[in-house]
Amino acid sequence: MSDEPVFKRSKWGTNRYYYNPRNPVGLVLIIVTLFFVGTTMVLMTNRAGPFRPAPAPDPAPWTPAPYDHPRPSLSSSVAPWPPVPSATAPAGP
Repeated sequence: MSDEPVFKRSKWGTNRYYYNPRNPVGLVLIIVTLFFVGTTMVLMTNRAGPFRPAPAPDPAPWTPAPYDHPRPSLSSSVAPWPPVPSATAPAGP
């Protein structure tokens, strides 16, 4: 194994570490991380695996309310609407 450490300290002035690609273990960790993140992104995009939405419960079948009222009978003496005045009729007094 090489003398390179698996993790190296960042040179950007922070206390963060990164995988060292010069170490074989660090290189394997980089590849595994990329594979894991890529697979997770594909699963999220396709809404599959653990990102699949919960199935909706089956709705109850539709049953209309019973119709208990008889239809009103239309007699010939009662007009459903008042008569419409003609356009040529003279205006009222």
